[in-house]
Amino acid sequence: MLESFKQTSYHVACLFSVAVVLFDVSSAFGQRPTLTTLNGAIVVNTEPGTVAEISSDNPFATASKLPLHTPAFNVIRTEHYQPAFMAGMKQQLAEMEAIASRSDAPTFDNTIVAIEKSGALLNRSRMVFSNMTSAHTNKDLQNIQTELAPLLAAHSDNILLNQRLFDRVEKLYKSKDTLELTGEQQEVLRQHYEDFVRAGAKLSEQHQNRIRSLNEQLSTLQTKFEDNLLAVTKERSVVVDNVAELDGMSDADIAAAAETAKERGHEGKYVLEITNTTRVPVLTSLNNRGLRERVWKASANRAVGENGGIDNRPLILEIAQLRAERANLLGFANHSAYKLQNQMAKNPDAARKMLTDLVPGVVARVQQEAKDLRAMMRDLGADHELAPWDWEYYSEKVRSARFEVDEAAVKPYFELNSVLTNGVFFTMNKLFGISFRERKDLPVYHPEVRVFDVLDGDGSQIGLFYIDFFKRDSKRGGAWMSSFVDQSTLLNEKPVIVNVLNNPRPADGEPALISFDNVTTMFHEMGHAVHGLFSDVTYPSVSGTETPRDFVEFPSTFEEDWCIQPAILSNYARHHETGEPIPKELLDKVIRASKFNQGFDTLEYMAAAILDLEWHTLTADEIPDDIEAFEAATLKKYGIDISAVPPRYRTPYFAHIWGGGYASSYYAYLWSEVLAADAFAFMQSNGGATIENGARFRSEVLSRGSSRDPMESYKAFRGQEPTVDALLIRRGLK
Repeated sequence: MLESFKQTSYHVACLFSVAVVLFDVSSAFGQRPTLTTLNGAIVVNTEPGTVAEISSDNPFATASKLPLHTPAFNVIRTEHYQPAFMAGMKQQLAEMEAIASRSDAPTFDNTIVAIEKSGALLNRSRMVFSNMTSAHTNKDLQNIQTELAPLLAAHSDNILLNQRLFDRVEKLYKSKDTLELTGEQQEVLRQHYEDFVRAGAKLSEQHQNRIRSLNEQLSTLQTKFEDNLLAVTKERSVVVDNVAELDGMSDADIAAAAETAKERGHEGKYVLEITNTTRVPVLTSLNNRGLRERVWKASANRAVGENGGIDNRPLILEIAQLRAERANLLGFANHSAYKLQNQMAKNPDAARKMLTDLVPGVVARVQQEAKDLRAMMRDLGADHELAPWDWEYYSEKVRSARFEVDEAAVKPYFELNSVLTNGVFFTMNKLFGISFRERKDLPVYHPEVRVFDVLDGDGSQIGLFYIDFFKRDSKRGGAWMSSFVDQSTLLNEKPVIVNVLNNPRPADGEPALISFDNVTTMFHEMGHAVHGLFSDVTYPSVSGTETPRDFVEFPSTFEEDWCIQPAILSNYARHHETGEPIPKELLDKVIRASKFNQGFDTLEYMAAAILDLEWHTLTADEIPDDIEAFEAATLKKYGIDISAVPPRYRTPYFAHIWGGGYASSYYAYLWSEVLAADAFAFMQSNGGATIENGARFRSEVLSRGSSRDPMESYKAFRGQEPTVDALLIRRGLK
């Protein structure tokens, strides 16, 4: 998954992924800033001597002196963030006002380039803070998030709804064909113009004021949703009293569960944690069906107020309502039409068709898989119905019987550090000629984070790469890539990239052995990482992963398939004790088994993606009162209401669409997978993992950001538009 924040900081309200709780933080951070309206603009008022200015000893006051301006985590403290944000917003508004107030005619340099250069202080603060609120948060940071969410929304509006600034941009856009701009400059100009228009720059003052109000409300609601989600993961963890109930789990996993329980104040017991998705990995191994049911229900029924717990449903209904109203004000039929206008799909009908065209074949595969599971259940003497908490348990048994692959037998060959160095880094070297050199001299935000210089084939430095492996209470679920510094030749910046994962932390003294799913995730996130690292553009707003959502998952999904290539898999899949490579027979079984259960995997994803589109194609007066009934009706409408295969995310904990940047865009993973599968098949037919193939992919796709139309980048690499044939083969559906 991508977590990306635009360099041009006025986009912060849309992409600032924060969590919010409505606390009064004035005691912690001085006089509380307030919002007032002045001539239609929302402005920030602060008392003198509080957060209006930034002191010279604040580490955000100037660019970091560390290599590549990487954050100085050794000196950054919680109290530095809010003053930096407040001063950063003030500075950027002054910069924008200076551009808007110019008396000379607008040029690309005095308007667009000036906008691109604005907001340096705010951007430095934002990049670090946004990463910390996802990867290593705490109550103090959450309090600051509460304070900042509406202020940042107002800041974005104050720029994008500045009529004089928009007039300059519009004049340039209307005369773009006479300006002799480069291709990248034309794309940057187009995107800036559309950003203003899509924010409401052409609306009446009355409607602009309503847009401001909607953005402020949405920023608060979305950040509260994220905060709830972080808390509910811990709330819904399952406490087990008796180790006998954990029959089927490995000794290492049981030890880790005991250690987690001790940390949570349940010494002598065991804690099974839920993940961000509906499915929970431990369900594949638990022999106790009653415990499997407890774990699954803890996951699937989270954030619905069960037993007085956290309830996200009122937040979601209000978010959906406000998004629909905003889309209507901006001239769109619904939020989905608004969001997809500038994506590859262009409209929700195209995205929906891509998904629904696959439904008949996928459902047929699911029915066959269910038949196989029921046969296994009969063979094992089970006389109950196939329930969702049974699917992964029995599918693992079918997988083991059919391919003779036992997850417990495979894990010892997937030691985390070997996967990283001998798998992920090895692949990047074979494809791109780059290398990774660990360094211990740079400060990190958590002791488990590691840092690497990324070196090109000639030894020159491309950027810095941080990796944060293990699950902890201060980190939200899932896995993602983000950045501390984005590449830009205009700003003379090289990229500083971070991958954040949620691998289970091993018990003290035990090796970190990971599942094959987590191996695949590491390759996926490295695909995002090299997309950021290889960026080679001038302007920060089109750098790296700043591409349409239905394109951005293409490079990451493309990298996944390398992890099962025999020459690569045999290099990293070595027994953690003996160093012996994984036996060829077992290796072949792992590769064959990777195509197993694809009906289930595809359907649970499609169900979530269709739910996302259905929520966001509603008008404001169509928002339902009953979330569960809406879900059920949607699944039935599209013929995907199979009780044993629930959506990968149910509405109350669907982080991608209610808190993250994937609202109406969750379909993007499958859309991008079409590109990834086609590109991988093309590369395989032309020699596979060679430096020549990697150089072409790097030059035409990874280095371009959104400096040109993404389909043009794809065709420059591939020679034609993609077909779905390779996707069907990749998913074992053809």
